[in-house]
Parts: sequence; C-alpha cells; structure tokens
Amino acid sequence: MTLKKRIFLLFFLSAFIPFISIFAISYYTIDSIFANKIDDGIRSNLQQVTSSLENSITNLNHVTQQLSYSGTLGKKLDEVLKPSSNIFELIETRDELKSELNVVTFTNPNIGLTLYYFQDDGSTQFGNFPIKDRFAPESLPVLSKAYGITYYGPHVSMNRFDDQLVLSAMRKVKLPQRDDAYIYVESGFHLAQDILGYNQYKGDVSHLILDGEGNIVYSEIPEAMKVGENFSNLSKGAASDGIARDHHWFRQDSTQNWSVVSVISQAKYQQEKNQWLLQILLVALFFLGFTVFLAWLLWKMVYKPLGLFHSEINEMSQNPQTAGSQTRTQIPEFDFLLGEFSNMQHQIGDLFKEVQQKEKIRADLEVEKLLYQINPHFLMNTLDTVHWLAVMNGQGEIDRLVQSLNKLLYYNLGKLGQVSTMEEEIDALRQYLILQQIRYDFEFDVRISADEQVLQIPVPRFILQPLVENSLYHGLSDEGFIQIEVTRKETLNIMIQDNGAGMTEEVIERLLNNRVPEHKKVGMGIGLNYVQRMLKAQYGDQAQLVIESELGTGTSILLILPIKGEDISA
Repeated sequence: MTLKKRIFLLFFLSAFIPFISIFAISYYTIDSIFANKIDDGIRSNLQQVTSSLENSITNLNHVTQQLSYSGTLGKKLDEVLKPSSNIFELIETRDELKSELNVVTFTNPNIGLTLYYFQDDGSTQFGNFPIKDRFAPESLPVLSKAYGITYYGPHVSMNRFDDQLVLSAMRKVKLPQRDDAYIYVESGFHLAQDILGYNQYKGDVSHLILDGEGNIVYSEIPEAMKVGENFSNLSKGAASDGIARDHHWFRQDSTQNWSVVSVISQAKYQQEKNQWLLQILLVALFFLGFTVFLAWLLWKMVYKPLGLFHSEINEMSQNPQTAGSQTRTQIPEFDFLLGEFSNMQHQIGDLFKEVQQKEKIRADLEVEKLLYQINPHFLMNTLDTVHWLAVMNGQGEIDRLVQSLNKLLYYNLGKLGQVSTMEEEIDALRQYLILQQIRYDFEFDVRISADEQVLQIPVPRFILQPLVENSLYHGLSDEGFIQIEVTRKETLNIMIQDNGAGMTEEVIERLLNNRVPEHKKVGMGIGLNYVQRMLKAQYGDQAQLVIESELGTGTSILLILPIKGEDISA
C-alpha cells in the first residue's frame, strides 16, 4: 500500500470508526423504536377494524334471525305466501308485514337493503329499496357459512341507488309452504367504507379480508394480491405477520372463522426510517469530505520528495545498467534509499548476464528434447510399415499386434500426468489389453462398461493401465476376468474387480509406496505408486484410491475422482 493510501486510510479510520460506532448503536436503537411504533400502530388499527366488522356481522345475524320463520315476520310471510280467497285479508297482511319490516330496518340504523329472496324462480319481495337489474347472491364473495346463514364479504350494494361497499348476510327462512325462501340483509350506507377506511396508524395501510380457508374475498390492492388467491401460499404459511410480494402484512383472526389482513408496502413501511437514514448519510458525507481534505494537506507535505524519488526509480527501471543519479532530496531517509538503489543497479546488471546464459541453456534443452522425440516417431513409422507388410502377407495376428502397439505408443507420446479424456484413456487401455492377451499363454476376459456421460470428462493420463496391470500381475489365470465400471454421480467413480489370487495387506502397502516400477512381467510398468502420486498432485485430498483384496477370491480397486472439467491442471 502506497504512502498516499496509508495516509488516507489512517485519517479515514480515525474519523470514521467513532462515527460508525455511534451510528450503528443509534441505527439499531431507532430502527427498533420505529419498528415497534409502526407495528403497534398497524396492529391497533387492525384490531379495531376486525372488531367493527365482527360487530356488523353480528348485527346482520340478529336482524336475519328476527326476519326468519321463528319470528313474527316469518309467520306473516308464510300467511302472505299461502293461497287465499280473501284478497282484503291478504292485502292487510302484506301491509302489516311491510310495516313491521320498516320498523326493524328503521330501528337498526346500520342496516341497509333488506328483502326476501326466492331461489327457485330468482324473485324478490318486500325490499325496502329498489334493487339492481338482477339479484344474484351466488356471485357475491362468501366470507363464511355457519348454522344455515351465509355471510358475504365487502361487495357493491344490490341497492339500485347505492354503489357503496357493504357487508351482507342471507339466511334460509323455514316456511311450511316453500323451501327456497331466504332473507337477505345488507349493512347500512357507508358502514363498510367507514370500517375499512378507519386508520388510526395514519399511514398508507390497505386491507384484505380472508375466508376460513385463507382465500382472499376482498382486496384493496388487487394489483398485488388478487381476489381468489390463497393468502397462506403468498405468506408462506406464516401465522401473524411477515412479508409477501414486497408488502409487510399483519393478520387478525376472527372468532367467526374469517380474518382481516393489514398490508403496507415496504417502501411506505421504511419511509420514516429512510428519512432518518438520509440525514445520517449527509452527516457522514460531510465527515468524509473533511477527512479527505486533511489527508490531502498531509500528502502535499511529502509529495515533492516522493516525486523526486519516483522519477529516479523510473529512470533506473528503463535503463538499469546506467550509473545512478546523484540527485538528493535533503531528506536523510530518502537519500539513504537512493544510495541503496544505486548499489542494486549494479546487481541487476549481473543478473541480466546470468539470465541470458540460462536462456541459452534452455534453448539447448529444447533442441535435445526434440531429438528425443524423433526416436518414438521413427519407431511408429516403422511399425506402420510392418503393419502394411503384415496385411499384404495375410498375417492377421501380427497386424493386430502392430496396430495396437502403434496406437499405444502414439498415446504414450503425451507426457505422463497430462490431461486426457476418459474416452481416450479407455481406448488406450483396450490397446494395452490386446497386446497382453496376445502375449499371455492363458485366456482371460475383460469387461469394460462406461456411461456415455463420463466419456468426455478430463482425467490424467495412464491412471487406468496401472490398475488393470495390477490384476494381471497378481494371480490372474485361465477363466479369469477383469470387470471395469466407470460411472458418474457427484464424483467420477472407477471400479476395477478381478477374480485373481488376491493380495495381502503387506503387498498392497508395498505397491502403493514402491516408487521403483515393477515392469519385469507386464505392460508399461508405471505402477500403483504413480497413480497415487498423480492423484495427490492433481486433486490433493479430493481423490480417493481404495484397494480391497482377499486371498483366493480376488481384488477390488475403487478410484473416486472429483469432476472439475477444465479446472484440472495440465
């Protein structure tokens, strides 16, 4: 870190650590105060709205009970609906029924439209107000049902002269003559608006009304939460409060099997806290500006000597073999450093000569490496000639042997440890097995199964051949088999099993730790120790090599590799 950055950092920390500490304490304290204030205000308002709605629905229940068959009005309705030959008595009874209906509605100022509804023919009678074109209670949002009465959530009034929101209830009237009669009662003018518009919190709060199953039957914010949606799904099962669709919500359940939810957008919810936070940020910006100004003043005090020192360093870096400058800054510390750089300049010249000599040696090694690669290519070309001679003379076994050896040598031209694909590794293994099956004087079976999805996974070269070579070396005989399975799960799993003579724990330990390859009997002689070291170099502790063997039964080798794709180093 440069001196300039250190100066700025020092001033920044000295000014802002106390400020940040005070800010953090104040923020959490005021945040808690604001949150409690907002939450308590909304909950109090929600409780008042719920209580008012409960009272209104209870009042509707009492009125419908008065107008049902169990009351006087219900009995008069039964008389009106009976066939009668005395028209004057019928008219008198109807007048009495209307009069008593008016008394009930006038003595209940919170009651609006009241009428009897006959479901079979869809007709209405004795309404105290004209109704809209068609009375259709089935289209109203059902809030709850209990004891033969249905309560409807806020909806537009059926009164022709009123488009306000109302609550309503419809109860079946038990008449001996008719089974389709219902009494329908709405709440009074502006009652629902006054209840839902009550806002003790004084904030921008909206309301939802839910039925007993949590479905929204009334919503003041249909753009965010629509009627018909299940609120439990939106709130992820929370019981009393939470966040849903960028809105804070608070829920109050009614004993009448419905609920009211108060909803406020997060922006409105955070508005007061954001205003306070903005003031704090303005103060923080002022402190930051003042701190930067002080740091700039201190920087100017040392800028000139630092500039001279920087120019000397640039000149040395562009021409390190030139003599050092005698410029002095009159600051002992800087003058001492310039003297040290002059000495370093002479050392850099010596290093340049050493690097040039090493580059010449490296170039010679590249030429020597190229010469070493000529011999394998010459051998491959010669084997290719032998292959065609064998084809021309009908020597199929020799042809097969030469082709497999040629392919294996071509694969071997890559350095051990370089990345290959599982498909290339399996193909090289097959060529190796062809050579061994021709060479050995006993028959053995090799079964290779690999999922299609593992073929392009990168793996280090020559990790399969030493594992299979181990099976051939340790006790495989006539009717022997080697089973190779390559599968992909979260890791790349390679399982090699044989039915050979098996090995003891001592033999397994010697194979894993013997760095001298055992190539007296078979194959490339790379050895299990190579595989173990290669896994350690390529994967660290993420790869596993597990060997299980039992004398007289066989050996099982499990190789577990992480799948890293292009992350495996070449």
